[in-house]
Parts: sequence; C-alpha cells; structure tokens
Amino acid sequence: MAESKSMHLDPAYVKYQNMSANRWKYFRWTPRTARVTFRYVVFFPTLVGLLAYNTDGKFQLRGKQRGDMLREY
Repeated sequence: MAESKSMHLDPAYVKYQNMSANRWKYFRWTPRTARVTFRYVVFFPTLVGLLAYNTDGKFQLRGKQRGDMLREY
C-alpha cells in the first residue's frame, strides 16, 4: 500500500482564507465603497422594483401561439 502523504496548502490560498475571514476588521468607508454600497443597496433594488411595477400585468405569456400579440392592451 502506498503511504499517505500530507498535503501542503498553498500559502497564498491560506493568506486569502485568513483575509476573507477577517475582512470586517480591515474594512474602511471610502468614497468608492460608499458608491458601490449605494448602488447595490439602494439604486439597483429601486430600479428592479420600478421595472416590475411598471410592467405588472402588461404581458400574458401563457398560452401564446405564433403570431399572437404579447401585449394585452
């Protein structure tokens, strides 16, 4: 039988794991992080919500056949 050899982890991967687990310790609010946070927390959900609200009920996609109009009104 072959001897089991211990696997050595890549030092760069271990450093990445430690950095990822401790990211909250090194986070700083900068103009860039504020912009990114605003985009993902406020702007994007608002955009998706407005799109859903404006198109609610406009399309009836069930049972359509070739040549039928997608818009009901």
